Amino acid sequence: MTTFIYINIKLFKLLILDNDKYHKFVNMEILVCISVVPDTTSKIKFKDNGTKFDENGITYIINPLDEFCLTKAIFIKENSSANITVLNVGGSKNDPILRKALAIGADKAVRIDCENAEAINVAKQISNFVKDKSYDLIFCGKESIDYNGGKVPGFIAALLNIPFVNACIGMEIDGEKVILKSEIDNGVQICESPKPLVIAGQKGLVEEKELRIPTMRGIMMARSKPLETINPENEISNKLEIVSFELPEEKKECKMIDSGNVEELVNLLKNEAKVL
Repeated sequence: MTTFIYINIKLFKLLILDNDKYHKFVNMEILVCISVVPDTTSKIKFKDNGTKFDENGITYIINPLDEFCLTKAIFIKENSSANITVLNVGGSKNDPILRKALAIGADKAVRIDCENAEAINVAKQISNFVKDKSYDLIFCGKESIDYNGGKVPGFIAALLNIPFVNACIGMEIDGEKVILKSEIDNGVQICESPKPLVIAGQKGLVEEKELRIPTMRGIMMARSKPLETINPENEISNKLEIVSFELPEEKKECKMIDSGNVEELVNLLKNEAKVL
């Protein structure tokens, strides 16, 4: 019995004192930037002659690509002692979504109280928040599913002057290095980066079936986790003005052509579908 205890204490000392790689992994700080978007099942409408988004009857969710990033951060935390902060730039209506992120597994939430900011201003607010902190990894979804701009992650990396990997579908941490897999045209790219860095994630960073949902225990714990609201550091001045929104054309009915009527099929493809 005494020998068993002695061996385990020795192994414990070996891990804590001698394994520098383990030390670096334990103290990791992770930031996950979260957008709040309409539920994909919501019916989208506009008002004021198509100049404003009509929020009546809209349910909001965490941007799905951000969920892949949050789940990956939780996986890292479960294999180490990392701390996860979720950050949102938006109004108070986003607080319930941040609470959901806390219930899923984040440790702290911060909301920068700023609405209707364009991409560069969102990135400026995030970089101002980050610049005096020591985050090892900054996760963002590759894009938000409402505007699909895909600009914010790259802007953040440029403003902070740190590495950036886009369309990330896999990553592995090796001490102070991060090995990343990302999608490129007609293939996959493997690269290596030091920390800190900005990672724009998407499906593949974790599998869809691995996405976490809040448990009752997580929801109860989220009530006592900090959700901090801070004011924007600089005055927001948008340089782009939205003139109008338009919904895509409704899909037309499918026309069925008799298999023997090739002439009519060619005529429709040429004159109506205009693909010939």
